[in-house]
Amino acid sequence: MTDAKKSSPGLFGRMFGRGAPKPEPTDAPSSDSSLEPVDGDPIPSPDAVPAEAEFAALDHATVQQSVDSDTVAEVDDQVSVAHAGAEVLAAPEQPKGWFARLKSGLAKTSSKLGEGITGLFTKRKLDVETLDDLEDLLIQSDLGVETATRITSALSKGRFLKGISAEDVRGVLAEEVQRVLEPVARPLVIDPSRKPHVLLMVGVNGTGKTTTIGKLASQFRSEGKSVMMAAGDTFRAAAVAQLKVWGERTGTPVVTGEVGTESSGLAFDAMKAAQAARSDVLLIDTAGRLQNKQALMDELEKLIRVVRKLDPTAPHDVLLVLDATTGQNALQQVDVFRERAGVTGLVMTKLDGTARGGILVAISAKYGLPVHAIGIGEGVADLQPFDAHEFARAIAAG
Repeated sequence: MTDAKKSSPGLFGRMFGRGAPKPEPTDAPSSDSSLEPVDGDPIPSPDAVPAEAEFAALDHATVQQSVDSDTVAEVDDQVSVAHAGAEVLAAPEQPKGWFARLKSGLAKTSSKLGEGITGLFTKRKLDVETLDDLEDLLIQSDLGVETATRITSALSKGRFLKGISAEDVRGVLAEEVQRVLEPVARPLVIDPSRKPHVLLMVGVNGTGKTTTIGKLASQFRSEGKSVMMAAGDTFRAAAVAQLKVWGERTGTPVVTGEVGTESSGLAFDAMKAAQAARSDVLLIDTAGRLQNKQALMDELEKLIRVVRKLDPTAPHDVLLVLDATTGQNALQQVDVFRERAGVTGLVMTKLDGTARGGILVAISAKYGLPVHAIGIGEGVADLQPFDAHEFARAIAAG
């Protein structure tokens, strides 16, 4: 693992990442991809992204200035969501602070826990039966067996022999959740010595992976970083168009190919383009693979080998995007993607749409992977660096 040098302070300048070298690759295919620096609405950024002048030497690339409006109009609902999220760039800052939005987003999870705890500890003494019922409640809330056991053990150590209230239990819940999450709350740092620092985004369909890429690009751009995106989900026209919309709105070049283009070849072209442009960050999207599809997982491994033809240390971060609404299935996704793609960190989305937000605690307790960011809405400002203390307070709010 290569230690990353800290970049200038910024929203995502506090985030941390890592990567590890793998065996020497054997092949490096190419694809018929195109580089699309697009000029959309302005964003709060000190510098504009360099346009076609930086890519003039790339004979294989075709430069376009805008996204085909008909293509955008025809894509599925995910594109509309991404477009709406990108529009937040030009909107005033939301009046709510981040913790207030996080607490509101986790309301379904905290309400389920809070109501259960209140029901258990209203006019009941702290006995074995009550603790067993509490453990069942915590497990059913997706916090995991290990965390549930830690919480009930903390309550049974004589601290509350004279009685206990629901508020006392929520306090212990917050303490133990924070204890689990603090070691994994790791910022993602972009190494300025790498041109580019490559972020490979992986995950199954529907997790919000492509939207997360757009939000990251927006936030990196607002910090003054030069960014490039690669539309590596070549099997879905909707995903490509969605990334184009984000590129247009953030002034970020997007490397694309024809539908069905080999994703490893497109990633290879994107790496060459980003290196030629001396981009700070390259964000590579990938197809939303079902973790039990052998051929698709093999293709993901090939993409990684091909990228390493141009930079043996890349990708520098492999970020797995998880959907909180999937609950326990997210554990299996972490297990498989960690083994096949070398996942170095996690981003969890859609915490505002589920009562299963506790799954992040169970994943952290089991795998100990860095959690870089969480999402609680569609707006750019609704993806933020992960803070263990704030999350624990919000989930135990009741």
